[in-house]
Amino acid sequence: MIERVLLVTCADWPSGEPGAEHLDRAFSDRGIAAEWVGWDDPDVDWADGLAVVRSTWDYAGRIDEFLAWSRSLPWLLNGPGTFRWNVDKRYLLELEHAGVPIVPTTYAEDAAALAAARASYVVPVTKPVVGAGGVGVVVGEADAGPGPWIVQPLMESVRVEGETSVYVFDGRPVSEFRKLPGAGEIRVQEHLGGRVTGVPLDAEAMEVAVRAAETACDLLERNLAYARVDLLRGDDGALLLSELELVKPGLYLDCDPVNAELFADLVQNHL
Repeated sequence: MIERVLLVTCADWPSGEPGAEHLDRAFSDRGIAAEWVGWDDPDVDWADGLAVVRSTWDYAGRIDEFLAWSRSLPWLLNGPGTFRWNVDKRYLLELEHAGVPIVPTTYAEDAAALAAARASYVVPVTKPVVGAGGVGVVVGEADAGPGPWIVQPLMESVRVEGETSVYVFDGRPVSEFRKLPGAGEIRVQEHLGGRVTGVPLDAEAMEVAVRAAETACDLLERNLAYARVDLLRGDDGALLLSELELVKPGLYLDCDPVNAELFADLVQNHL
């Protein structure tokens, strides 16, 4: 049995994600040795525990290095194949093809394809295919930086209702959060002024979240330990998948520590 947990972070967050003290306490209460380590720290002995990625928020700019690191580990929750699939936002198109309702998404490989994709939406939102933390997300015709990209229509509901995140642990929805963007923004990340609040689990959100997670399991041909399912309400009132986070979903522990106990239980079950 593996008895040690390596909570993986990056150099900018050496003590872990915001609210990490709640997760630290949850592991300690279970008698589990857990410590925060940098994914690119050459002194870490990865054979000494189960790697659980938490706050590796610098990976997008070093994606090849990050994926090579994930493949080198003896034990990694969710696994390197899942990471490789999930860091490329084209996974949304695979989920759509498999029947999951998603925010309409177009892939653009070059400038001509980008222009055509943007022209197909009244207000386009352009995102890098590999990106994190809202970096590189632009509205309208603004410079989108280097490609490739995905292009989606702006879901106006994000300004009023916000984005809903449902956490699915071992196939079961366990918690839900509501995220609203700051003034003048559509991005809901806290460092961009977003506000995050824990809310009761909603039946519709749970149904879509479980469907998305189960479909990803089918496509990957493996079970998923954890998933954060981000949902936006479409113009017709239905909830649509905007992102499925299987690598490093922040747990919003600084907003509501509910996920600390739930995540510690999850990891304990996988040791």
